[in-house]
Amino acid sequence: MARNREALVWLLDVGPSVHHLLPEVEHVCSMIVQNKLLHKENDEVGVVLFGTEGSHGGSQEEQVKNLAAAMSSSGIKLESIVARGISGSDADEMVIVKNDRILNLLSRITCAKMTYVESPTSLLGAIRIRDKFPGTIFRGDLEISSQLKIKVRVYKKTLEEKFPTLKRFCDEASHPDELCGVKVKHQFKSFGDDGQIVPSSHEVTNGYLYGPQVVDISSSQMNAVKFKPEKGVKLLGFTDSSNIMRHHYMTDVRLFIAEPGDTEATIAISALARAMKRMNKVAILRCVWRKGQANVVIGVLTPNVSDDDNMPDSFYFNALPFFEDLREFKFLSFCNLSASLQPSEEQQRAADELVEVLDLGPSDHQEELAPDFTPNPVLQRYYDFLQLKVKNPDAAVPPLSGALRRITEPDPEFLSRIEAIIEAFMRKFGVREWHIHG
Repeated sequence: MARNREALVWLLDVGPSVHHLLPEVEHVCSMIVQNKLLHKENDEVGVVLFGTEGSHGGSQEEQVKNLAAAMSSSGIKLESIVARGISGSDADEMVIVKNDRILNLLSRITCAKMTYVESPTSLLGAIRIRDKFPGTIFRGDLEISSQLKIKVRVYKKTLEEKFPTLKRFCDEASHPDELCGVKVKHQFKSFGDDGQIVPSSHEVTNGYLYGPQVVDISSSQMNAVKFKPEKGVKLLGFTDSSNIMRHHYMTDVRLFIAEPGDTEATIAISALARAMKRMNKVAILRCVWRKGQANVVIGVLTPNVSDDDNMPDSFYFNALPFFEDLREFKFLSFCNLSASLQPSEEQQRAADELVEVLDLGPSDHQEELAPDFTPNPVLQRYYDFLQLKVKNPDAAVPPLSGALRRITEPDPEFLSRIEAIIEAFMRKFGVREWHIHG
């Protein structure tokens, strides 16, 4: 399937009041462009600068209108605008108001979605580089009974992005620009002192170590033992949402929606979701996503009632553990301890203050490290290094950038501002800093 090309246009204010921010913004912009070169080499990137020496005062709005008109005449649809906020002096606040007015104008003209971010890290995560096309893992009936069935589709809502698979190559190629592939062969050796290699003509089977005895289980026997359930999604019943523990959720989250275009299914799903939310209930399902699946998934279906009139209601599905999957750890309760071993009021107050000042989502600021705007620092660092290796094969691994460091480490500047609260917590609990010299 052909994919439409995307165009990314940077609208950068480079006036004197934001000069202190430009190095970090330049680095983040460079990282985003490098990612596009890796994953979307056919996309286009443009830059529009405001506040340069050649700019004329009061012409920013005219430039934005001209930009929107040029995009419209070229058949380009602007889908989203990501604005990087700044903070600081009163002069900076004036710049914020002015830039917001310009971006809101562009948003109104083009009917584009507006998104604000407050840090370079969030900017790095807000601009999507790779397309994530949803793929169904199940299409069929949500069977409530043999007579009541609702047509649904199930998608993966979250899926861990794996580290890129690296292939093995040798450097003994006939041409400098070519690499020869490497094939891997496996050999089996018998147990014992001789360690003889088992010829490939001999059958190698699996076995289960049962005490001193090895129980031989052939591939055909293993296939016969495997459970082969019937494909389908069936409702087992409902329960109070309080009966489902959050720490029992397993694997990735699935999204249940009504079959697109099926009005009756859409209404049935909406009514069911709203009834469950009103009654504070969740559904327990038995799921076999595909024919030949060797296991049965038991999971919880949670209603997702939409606030948008144009977005239908849906469900989130999380797999639940079986008894064998649970790991129980026994800990003594604080209720059974003497008063001398429980936190005092002063200790509890110090802990409350520490939690409050380290809140990542205060009411007056955007939530930090929100999943929608936080890139995986391991993947991003790999792609950054890959770009360096393309330019220079002998390039060394660079230090972690500031934008990625904010994901993996606490902000030193912020910690210095709350140092008094941290020290108060340490004094109340007798916590000391130890330095081990080896």
